[in-house]
Amino acid sequence: MKQEYIFIGPPGSGKGTQTKMLSEEYNLPHIDTGSLLREAVASGSKEGKLADTYMSKGQLVPIQVVSEIIKNRLLKDDCQNGFILDGYPRSLEQAYALDDILKEVDKNTQTTPKVFYFQIEQDKLVERLVNRRSCAKCGSIYNLKTMNISDNTKCPKCGGDLIKRDDDTEEVAVKRFETYFRETAPLIDLYSKRNWLIKLDASLPIEKIYENLKGAVKEYVNS
Repeated sequence: MKQEYIFIGPPGSGKGTQTKMLSEEYNLPHIDTGSLLREAVASGSKEGKLADTYMSKGQLVPIQVVSEIIKNRLLKDDCQNGFILDGYPRSLEQAYALDDILKEVDKNTQTTPKVFYFQIEQDKLVERLVNRRSCAKCGSIYNLKTMNISDNTKCPKCGGDLIKRDDDTEEVAVKRFETYFRETAPLIDLYSKRNWLIKLDASLPIEKIYENLKGAVKEYVNS
């Protein structure tokens, strides 16, 4: 059975962490749009060069270009058994573009994607982002309110400095949440009507979220 999962949720909801864990356990490619665009640019492909003309100017890459890059990635051999799309789509326009992509990618299979929505209340998300710290050396992410270590300035894994991102402020966090929800609310309705959507409580501890995620995946695979 081909497994196609789409992870959506506001910045800081933890979907990236869950994507990495599920990807490693189930051997499914983790496809992040941002990384994919950077890889396309670095490769020098036709689509990458076109994307670079926009990215180098700080402009949004047109949806047609992004769609072509995503389609080419999903057609690769390692995606034959499935994949995890992280943070895409983010709007109805992108959702309909993804529909067209999947028609071509899945033309020889009968596959129904599952969309996992990492749901979290604004105040809890803001608190999480304000207390978030990342290791400047290895990139590990921690939360000052939940990390159980004596020195909250050093990474317990590698000893690197724990730093706060410039945009991890209450004001920025609120704006990011409001923007995301405004753009994504129609997606929630769309995928709910298709019976593709599964909501996950993203305010729970990482281990509990993953337990719920795996339970939903197993139920889907065995259905």
